[in-house]
Amino acid sequence: MADATALAGAGPAVDGDRVPDASETLDEQARTEVWSRVQQARSVKRPHTLEILAAMATDVVELHGDRLFGDDPAIVGGFCRIEGRAVVFVGHQKGAEVEQNVARNFGMPHAEGYRKAMRLFRLAERLGLPVVTFVDTPGAYPGAASEERGVAEAIARSIQVMSGLRTPIVSVITGEGGSGGALAICVGDVVLALENAIYSVITPEGCASILWRTPDKARQAAVAMRLTALEQQQLGVIDGVIAEPRQGADAAPEETAIRLREAIVAQLAQLSAWDVDELLAQRYQRYRRMGAFVETTPISTPRPERHGITDRLRDLLGSSRGVLIGESGPLRPKAADDVDEPPLREDL
Repeated sequence: MADATALAGAGPAVDGDRVPDASETLDEQARTEVWSRVQQARSVKRPHTLEILAAMATDVVELHGDRLFGDDPAIVGGFCRIEGRAVVFVGHQKGAEVEQNVARNFGMPHAEGYRKAMRLFRLAERLGLPVVTFVDTPGAYPGAASEERGVAEAIARSIQVMSGLRTPIVSVITGEGGSGGALAICVGDVVLALENAIYSVITPEGCASILWRTPDKARQAAVAMRLTALEQQQLGVIDGVIAEPRQGADAAPEETAIRLREAIVAQLAQLSAWDVDELLAQRYQRYRRMGAFVETTPISTPRPERHGITDRLRDLLGSSRGVLIGESGPLRPKAADDVDEPPLREDL
């Protein structure tokens, strides 16, 4: 990104009689750059879980079903070997064409998808195999059928299962990392992201609709949300950014898969050397460290005076403080000698 000096010296563009300053030009440039990464992360040509595994792994065996309701094609999972190491993989799956995207529900899982993932997580723990997850979803499917089958509970349960899983977990954000639908399979010991991936609690359009009441402010929201991979690394949400080929992951999927394989193998080698209890302790601390806290000095405020029932009634009645209530007839003025006396019980 060019600095303010370079932009100012390039000769400002004139909009009517007003000349925008360098900071406005930088803001627009930032919005354009961030929005470009959002569009790249959403590209239908970007490689998804099965395409990545086809280029980087061997002996891929996919398992289906959650053993409770059915199979969700928006999440795939099973066994594979990455450079000879057996692992359990779980990932979101989108399609490259309209028909495939419809069949995969555009990568938005239902409850059974996350329960299938949990089934594979527990299987990996039982077999002593590491877990590798690939995240690429705009979020869990928000439809009525998904809610009826308990998608919120499934997401929460998946986060709980991954938090205590007694085996190494490496998570990679390859495209969109949207909301709880992404987090449900992204609670890893190490979280990586491709250079043009994004990770956020809501889509930029959703954020803009809440804050500005219009999705037209999506570019501005994307900048404010700090959702790019590099910004998420600065925030400590992800641990590393994997550089994409110069032409992008969508134009060079095989080279992208090779870079992913090298990063995943390196992380698995380090995590496999750790004791399981130490691994769980570090995983816990990793997520406890997230976020920023600001300490402030509390403002001292005078303690409010406690008023009796007479004062409360006066405050309630306002300008009618000199009358009694509860009479069968019209309100009558209070006598001068009983102004400070509380009303009788029968008057209340």
